[in-house]
Amino acid sequence: MEQFRLPKIPMPDLDMPQAVQDVLKEAEQALAHRPKLLKLFKNCFPNSLETTTKLMDDGTTFLITGDIPALWLRDSVEQVIHYVPLAREDADLQRIIGGLIKRHIHYVLIDPYANAFNETANDWHWNAADETEMSPWVWERKFEIDSLCFVIRLAYMYWKETELTDIFDSKFKTALRKMVDVFKTEQRHQEQSAYRFTRNNGISTDSLRNQGLGMPVNYTGMIWSGFRSSDDACDFHYNIPGNMFAVVALRQMQEFAEWVFRDMDFLNELKELEAEVEHGIHLYGIYRHPVFGPIYAYETDGFGNYCLMDDAGTPGLMSIPYLGYTTADDPIYQNTRRFALSQENPFYFEGKAAKGIGSPHTLPGYIWHMALSMQGLTAQTAEERLEMIRMLEATDGDTGYMHEGFHADDPTVFTRKWFAWSNSLFAQLVYKAMKDGLL
Repeated sequence: MEQFRLPKIPMPDLDMPQAVQDVLKEAEQALAHRPKLLKLFKNCFPNSLETTTKLMDDGTTFLITGDIPALWLRDSVEQVIHYVPLAREDADLQRIIGGLIKRHIHYVLIDPYANAFNETANDWHWNAADETEMSPWVWERKFEIDSLCFVIRLAYMYWKETELTDIFDSKFKTALRKMVDVFKTEQRHQEQSAYRFTRNNGISTDSLRNQGLGMPVNYTGMIWSGFRSSDDACDFHYNIPGNMFAVVALRQMQEFAEWVFRDMDFLNELKELEAEVEHGIHLYGIYRHPVFGPIYAYETDGFGNYCLMDDAGTPGLMSIPYLGYTTADDPIYQNTRRFALSQENPFYFEGKAAKGIGSPHTLPGYIWHMALSMQGLTAQTAEERLEMIRMLEATDGDTGYMHEGFHADDPTVFTRKWFAWSNSLFAQLVYKAMKDGLL
């Protein structure tokens, strides 16, 4: 099941920021009556800082995903997002997170189509034979719309929390321009895009069909994506949760344009692009389900074909409120959520140990810890949030950490012993429940 991976890069010791130490002390009091949950939280909350983070001499920050020696734009944001609310008064966290934003910008300027990058231009690649325009900086060049959106997500949340503006230099604005140009090009992928990706390894989900171009799509106003947040190829290349995320990112970019760069022409361009994508979602992205009513599709091609499923990765349909596109009480989202947590979703599994959403990225019957954490973070009731925490607590396989997928009947059978994103999302859920007085 696992592909070949280069040895992990040793991360140097990092002094733990005081704000993170304070949270761990807080947890010792709040979770004293739940010793296993306390252990899990104390392992998972600082995990990204303890094992994946490297401060670079140029003032940037490099994060590996865990057991893969590369920085994923998406994963690296979610690995540190739970530290952002602590960063206002903590200079060490500002150095770490601000440095990560600057490294993201460096990478986007190298290749806005790539999803994962190397620490240096060392020419390491997931697959050296990939047929695409590679760079020695690029670990993998799968175009996923969410990669660029996550870059904006971290910069925006960091700015709002700390009110620091040192990240907004000329390179940042150039990167924004590059992102918008990519989004516009990929609105008309087949006519305008030079992006191609083929990987001849015998795994169909690792490669785009049609000689690397992808399956045909109709113009909708939405943005084409080659791959999902699981790094698997899309069936139909308008990924709906990815485009919802793009709408959120474009709204956040509008604030950068108006309040940071004072560029009204760019602001109006961003508003127009947001409206085009939003119109496409409403016109093409809603499916009239015979059981659940109108739901958001996972993917469409604009020709009337739909992929009806949900995947454990973010962005997914479950994570729509988490990303800020709509609220958890939105009627279409509620219908979609009921669909995703039912047997109608081909990647929803129930077993002796747990029930929840998995992914085509792993074997049938494997539930992802990230899906359970996201279900908890987007739950409307305290009961559901606590149920997810209990399920997560019970399915760590006695390792003290979260994983990728685990077998629904036996949590000791799992994929990825070291997966920092999963640890961080779990920690975010538990910390939120602590602050809300539920634990």
